[in-house]
Amino acid sequence: MDAQSRYNKIKEKKLNIDASRGKPDANQTALSLGLLDTLTDCPTSIVNYGGLDGIPEMKQMFADMLEMNPNEIIVGGNASLTMMFDAVQTLIQSGIWQCGKTKIICPSPGYDRHFAICQHLGLEMITIPMTTQGPDMEMVIKLAADPNVGGIWCVPVFSNPQGYVYSNETIKALASMQAANPNFKILWDNAYAIHHFRGRRPQILNILKECENHGNDTRPIIFASFSKISLPSAAVACMAGSASGMEVFRKRLAIQSIGPDKVNQLRHVRFFKDLQGIETHMKKHAEILRPKFELVTKMLSQQTDSFTDPDGGYFISLETAPGKAKKIQTMCKEAGVLFTDAGATFPYGKDPHDTNLRIPPTFLSMEELEQAMEVLCLAMELA
Repeated sequence: MDAQSRYNKIKEKKLNIDASRGKPDANQTALSLGLLDTLTDCPTSIVNYGGLDGIPEMKQMFADMLEMNPNEIIVGGNASLTMMFDAVQTLIQSGIWQCGKTKIICPSPGYDRHFAICQHLGLEMITIPMTTQGPDMEMVIKLAADPNVGGIWCVPVFSNPQGYVYSNETIKALASMQAANPNFKILWDNAYAIHHFRGRRPQILNILKECENHGNDTRPIIFASFSKISLPSAAVACMAGSASGMEVFRKRLAIQSIGPDKVNQLRHVRFFKDLQGIETHMKKHAEILRPKFELVTKMLSQQTDSFTDPDGGYFISLETAPGKAKKIQTMCKEAGVLFTDAGATFPYGKDPHDTNLRIPPTFLSMEELEQAMEVLCLAMELA
């Protein structure tokens, strides 16, 4: 049976498979349901107002995970995305950045939610290429000579969607480079800091320490969360940076909030206990994720070699023939398989060559994932 006939036969099945977002599957979330049973008692200091930047134990847990000091951590709610939005909005409202004037460097393919924040808040985005070592630093350094360029988005460990890990050389360059804008910020989204499923956890340089070494201590704003460690809807997130770099955000927080969900923070502390407990938990995630990534790369390799094969994170980045990504995504949708919109991994949804597709192997069952990949490979062949 030829490819067109196989594709038509699959369409008749009327599949309904959503592979559009990188979410944990039911087996992964089940690993953390014990969170709900950790509290048989709760101190008054936890259930009452106060503690704007988080309980000490939760700050210590994030500090250990990010290799920082607890006093550099601000603990928030369940989503780091909320803290990213608030951070960018605060930079604008405080006059550090200006709508319609400030430009943000966006290594691409990249995380569509980063781009959505900028677009929503009126910050111009500049698309630059990603490399296996991180952003194209020659372009970053050149762009940073413009005083209207205010910052850069970075996912340093298992980048979204490629799964790349920034090299030490890239991190040193980001920390030490000259920037014409004195308020240049590195928005350091360390979402997948400990999300490895093959080999050892990547060890990268500490961006804050590197910036401090070059007198740029206010440059990095660091984000992380437990969203893909515990329960996505009931996780804990943080933002971090130097004391002087966090000052503007602490001032905003004192007006915005009377205190975070400290009960949920205590649940996480009691459930995970320490960094070793988190790492043991992540090994269980790895056992669930590894076979899924291996299935995707095995099936893709029968059709192309233009895809990434990461050792961690939540995504695989696929490069199609030029001008074919949207067509392939549409063909998959018509066959009942939904992928993230082609172009979504670029600012303004505009992939200049229409080649990139983001594949999240995590949420689907192995059976659904195999069906989805069969449809994708057929669409690639036909396109």
